[in-house]
Formats: sequence, C-alpha cells, structure tokens
Amino acid sequence: MSSLFERTEIIAGKGGIEKLKSANILIAGLGGVGSFAAEAIARMGIGQITIVDHDVVSGSNLNRQLVALSSTIGESKVSVMQKRILDINSDCNLIAKNLFLREDTIEKLLAENNFDYIIDAIDSIGCKVSLLKVAYYNKHKIISSMGAGNKLDPTKVHIADIHKTYACPLAKFLRKRLKEVGIRKGIKTVFSSELPSKPLPPEPVLFGRDRAVNGTVSYMPAIFGLTIAGFIIKNLLK
Repeated sequence: MSSLFERTEIIAGKGGIEKLKSANILIAGLGGVGSFAAEAIARMGIGQITIVDHDVVSGSNLNRQLVALSSTIGESKVSVMQKRILDINSDCNLIAKNLFLREDTIEKLLAENNFDYIIDAIDSIGCKVSLLKVAYYNKHKIISSMGAGNKLDPTKVHIADIHKTYACPLAKFLRKRLKEVGIRKGIKTVFSSELPSKPLPPEPVLFGRDRAVNGTVSYMPAIFGLTIAGFIIKNLLK
C-alpha cells in the first residue's frame, strides 16, 4: 500500500480508498480558498483532478495563498499547484489549465469531463455566475465559496444552500444574480455569518469590472478551502 493512503485507509477503509482513486474533481480558482482545497483533495488520493486558473502569483498573495512564496512570485498559479500535487501524488491524473473561465469555455470543459464534484473558488462574480449556471442546469454537483475576505472568526464558517446564506455581501449579490438566470436554491456553499469589515474602494483588474480590495488573514481562506474539501470527501465516501 502506498504511504499516501496508509493513514487514510484506517478511517476510509480499502473500499473508500478505491472510491477516492476513481473520483474526478474540478477546482476552479487557485487563490486562498482554491489552493488549500486542491491540496487537501490531492492528499486524500483523488485519482483525477483538473485545476483551472488564469492568474499569476503576486506579492499580495503571500499572506494567505498556498501557491504564494517569495520564490513563486510571477509564476502561474496553475503551474505552481501542478508541481505540488504531483509531488504529493505522482499517480494522480492531473489536468492543469491556464484558462480564464467564461461561459463558452465552462460549457466546453464540463461537456468534455464527467466530474464527480466541482469546486467554485472563483473571485470574479461574472465567471462565478457562469460556472454555477452551467453546472446547475447540467446537473453537476458543485460547492461554491462565498467571501472569506474581511472576516476573522473561524467559528462562524458554515455549509448551507445558497438561499440560506446571510451576513455575506458576496452571497447576497450572488443570490440576486442567480435569480436573474432562474436559480433560487440548489447550490451548496461555504460562507461566514460574521459581519465583515469594510474593504478598500474598488480598483481596476485585468478581466471584468473594478473589484473592491478586501482585507484578508492567513487562516480564513484556508478554512473555507479545507471545509469544501472535507464536504466533498465525506460525500464521496458515502
């Protein structure tokens, strides 16, 4: 037995290990939430993983993103995460896509793959809505990260359907946008019920509308990502 599975098998059993080896997971977005979700998924021995991001590591990522080190600044997040995952599990069938997700590219990606679960860790609201819309109407299982920025309290992180989220500005805006495309519920989320501190004023970004600059701490995005990974693993092992 591979040493990667030695301790996991005590809990999951041999049958559970085989379920994990046969699972196929998509992780969209490799920032603070997505990078920790991706690593947790990889360390559980998931057999097929697709990671997608279009961004590069910047100095402002150092306080919270697993891919961010002084030595990786300027590198694509996908390439950094790809190296980490294969260093953890060289047997993983890993697909790494340096790609900006729009509705057309999302439809193509989901049509070409039979994912057991999709992790939405995208920051851009337009891309987030597109991914959730395509996944929902094509009956893909998806769990979406709400806002981990401007939060400090790790005890207020919850899992709930999108229509039961509260106290999260991103979730509120997302509910409105999803209603416009006919979705009111049926999408699982991880969110915080902590009232957020105020962000800095919006600044221009490479793609999409101007984006507010949120304050962040090291552990909150990681908790969101690990919570998402735990939810998926628990359901796969059922």
